[in-house]
Amino acid sequence: ITGPDTRATLRYLQGLLPGMTLHEVPTGTPAFDWSVPEEWSVKDAYILDESGRRVIDWRKHNLHLVGYSVPVNKEVTLEELQSHLHSLPEDPDAIPYVTSYYGRTWGFCLSHRERVTLPSGRYRVVIDSQLSEGSLSYGEILLPGEREEEVLLSTYVCHPSLANNELSGPSVTAALGRWLLASTNRRLSYRIVFVPETIGAIVYLSRNLHEMKNRTIAGYVVTCVGDDRCYSLLRSRRGNTLADRVARYVLREHAGTFKEYSFLERGSDERQY
Repeated sequence: ITGPDTRATLRYLQGLLPGMTLHEVPTGTPAFDWSVPEEWSVKDAYILDESGRRVIDWRKHNLHLVGYSVPVNKEVTLEELQSHLHSLPEDPDAIPYVTSYYGRTWGFCLSHRERVTLPSGRYRVVIDSQLSEGSLSYGEILLPGEREEEVLLSTYVCHPSLANNELSGPSVTAALGRWLLASTNRRLSYRIVFVPETIGAIVYLSRNLHEMKNRTIAGYVVTCVGDDRCYSLLRSRRGNTLADRVARYVLREHAGTFKEYSFLERGSDERQY
């Protein structure tokens, strides 16, 4: 949600969307009853067995490290190590994604198949990470139309190596932005934002709420749009807004079938907005 890799993502997207502005909000800045957290960066992270072999190596797969793990350099027993490991017995070949944005801890993720083969003994845990004063980064581009009424398109940029949950949203939103940039007859205006999930939307709202309340007539959070299953719509809290009606119409006319979920069943940044 913060740090150099988030900035690298936003700079890449900025290259696709000329005119997109990147913003930095300093650590500790209030955002309603939240505040901007510290930056997190990693140089290396691994676990050595007694022979010196790297049994878990962040450089081989960045999901191996629990997000926002604090720096560690110590020797532990297998029993102590197990309390800091995460795996999925029901999906034994997958590396789970685990993070601890606001709790100071450390951990590693690995496939369950690998976890059950770890022998008893002592292990050296090394996490070369840093939590420091910095800023939260986000990107936005405002595309004016004939009218001041705005449509919000928001997506998040904070989950590593997750194709459907993460990469699909920025990819589709960037493509929509490029299509809108090329349009010469925009009737409505468009506000497109790329933020870290939850805290990024809250920070963005804290800085733009008055303007958005006056101008926004519909909005969409674009996420989990990359799999090959049926189209899905998570309706708004009220369920019958302009955004809901447009989405249902387009899905009926162009997708044919789709699945609709309640606002109460699941959620992302639409809860913040």
